[in-house]
Amino acid sequence: MTDPLSPEEIDRYRRHIVLAEIGGAGQQKLKQAHVLVVGAGGLGAPVIQYLAAAGIGHIGVLDDDTVSLSNLQRQVIHDTAGLGTPKIASAEAAVARLNPHVAFTGIAERLTAGTAARLLAGYDLLVDGSDNFDTRYASADAAEAARIPLVTGAVGRFDGSLTVLKPYEAGPDGTLHPGYRDLFPTAPPPGVVPACAEAGIVGALTGVVGTLMAMEVIKLVTGAGDPLVGRLLLYDGLAARFETLKYKRRKA
Repeated sequence: MTDPLSPEEIDRYRRHIVLAEIGGAGQQKLKQAHVLVVGAGGLGAPVIQYLAAAGIGHIGVLDDDTVSLSNLQRQVIHDTAGLGTPKIASAEAAVARLNPHVAFTGIAERLTAGTAARLLAGYDLLVDGSDNFDTRYASADAAEAARIPLVTGAVGRFDGSLTVLKPYEAGPDGTLHPGYRDLFPTAPPPGVVPACAEAGIVGALTGVVGTLMAMEVIKLVTGAGDPLVGRLLLYDGLAARFETLKYKRRKA
């Protein structure tokens, strides 16, 4: 059983607690939550920051990379002094500075089909901020097998997207919610989707999409609002436009 909120925590989270949709009970749920974040990069950075600030009790981060100078234009959880250090160490230091009430576990591994079940053990929600389809499919399969929600996002140049996956649950009509392969049946051939290093990316875009991903996590944990299940949120940064596309489970 999780300890009750301390007086310092009540003061820290006061702006959450006064919200009827969250309140003290919702803040306690945030404190009890164990969330695993795939990647401490462009999307992972704002996700980690806002989940730590929100009071998620335990944040795990998967990343086997080190901080480089080209990261700092968008990966705002890291800084110049941390160049060359493991991203998980840099992220842990940032979380400790931000909120001492958050437990942090850094894991210098990649999530694959073979490692996913082991890495997800003990977590109740997965956030995928990776930059490749192999990891995205592995994350989706693992979260579905573990029956935990997945918040997944992607960015490129000036555009981003995110959705929430709970394919192990049925909607009001009794039909199972869609999975990742209902949205993206197969990965594009290698080279079709260029990496950020080739196509470029505006740094603030990752902040927009990553923050929205953190918002979905908070909603899922507290039960507030309507998560993006069966809906793909698209953001066009150049046009300053959001669109929402509905998608369903494909017929066998």
